[in-house]
Amino acid sequence: MSADLGDLQVVLAVARAKGFREAARLSGSSASRLSDAVRRAETALGIRLFHRTTRAVTLTEAGAALVARLAPAVEEVENALDAINGFRDRPAGTLRLNVPVSAARLILPSILPDFLKAYP
Repeated sequence: MSADLGDLQVVLAVARAKGFREAARLSGSSASRLSDAVRRAETALGIRLFHRTTRAVTLTEAGAALVARLAPAVEEVENALDAINGFRDRPAGTLRLNVPVSAARLILPSILPDFLKAYP
């Protein structure tokens, strides 16, 4: 049995916010969309994760156990993704140019010094 990672992230968001409305407000989504995601996760896992009443949403024992184990793992995945975001904003690695001699003489001298200053 496995659940979608996105649905599990919704389970964490609802657990942290202690309710669907607050989780929806924090995430910019709708409470019904979050409720559907939690329902899908519960169906995929074959176990109820939340006690729901008209006034409160609380974790079941199984839900609390899942959140306790899942929260650090999801946080680590988010940290790993944040760590690679820096690579997206700047060039990295070796730049190899294969240009005709005329371009190397006419164009490169005017653009390479600024490029090398910006990206040593």
